[in-house]
Amino acid sequence: MRELTFVGPGSVEWRDVPAPVIDGPNQALVRPIAVATCDLDVLLLRGKASMFGNNFAFGHECVAQVVEVSKGAGPFRPGDIVVPSFQITCGTCGRCRRALTGNCEAVRGTAMYGIGTLGGNYGGALSDLMKIPYASAMLVALPNNLAPADVASIGDNVADAWRTVAPALRGNPEARVLIVGGGSIGLYATQIALALGASTVDYVDSQPARLNLAEELGAHVYGSFPPKGIGRFPITVATTGELEGLTFAIRSTEPGGVCTSVGIHSGNATPMPLFDMYITGMTFVTGRGHARTVLPELLELASTGRITPEKITNKVVPWDDAVDALSDPPDKLVLAREQIET
Repeated sequence: MRELTFVGPGSVEWRDVPAPVIDGPNQALVRPIAVATCDLDVLLLRGKASMFGNNFAFGHECVAQVVEVSKGAGPFRPGDIVVPSFQITCGTCGRCRRALTGNCEAVRGTAMYGIGTLGGNYGGALSDLMKIPYASAMLVALPNNLAPADVASIGDNVADAWRTVAPALRGNPEARVLIVGGGSIGLYATQIALALGASTVDYVDSQPARLNLAEELGAHVYGSFPPKGIGRFPITVATTGELEGLTFAIRSTEPGGVCTSVGIHSGNATPMPLFDMYITGMTFVTGRGHARTVLPELLELASTGRITPEKITNKVVPWDDAVDALSDPPDKLVLAREQIET
């Protein structure tokens, strides 16, 4: 089968590899039909995430069509359109039962598609087939009224955005939200926060296109970090890997507030104003999200039109144009192909 391989920054290529096969119960083979670039993928392609190495199967957030299932794979049948969890999760271990699906005990802690050895070499979404090892837990049916290309990111970046605002808004309805933007996650978080009842969303970013889109989504926008800040917020979000943005979000969090960072800050240490954080008694959240846990709620929000992830997509291109399209990708690119008639 064909599999798109990340060769190095700005370079991917199609390679012929052995197709995966079902070799046990509760497994499925799926054919990705809409794959989106994750914010991490874009960093890789731009040479800003070298810690993951080169030469691995690429892509991990997608919508797919079921091709084959084994016994015990739940209700799924060939032809079904599904959202696979990008993280490998068994659904039955202690952590999965506690909704910590990104830290499944049955696999290594970073097990996922699309990042090679660090992810456990499960393959990538930009392939003719993906093997789903725990199909009954990892697959979620796509509602009939949603187009695969419109929600290709829902299994990762949209889910990551959800966890930055939804839990805090449940405890503090109609709260004000500050988002320090970077990539697509801050824009998804803007949509979700407003859909879930945030009274206002203030959005800070240096990229004009993202600022324009955030304003269209209903946020108050700032093209730079105001020297005196823009006040204190009960909910703050840092979706950038830059230290300046992280620090701005932390210092903008009100006493008792919650600041969530989805940025990857590599290196041995990242400076943080811990004394100020201690004095305010704020909560700081970082780490990988638990995407499978929130997929049903996100699909419901999209199915009812309360969020529209397709508005964040910069471009949808044909599957076979992947190599050229990924040589210089926008923040959010979707590669799509036709479903197979069953």
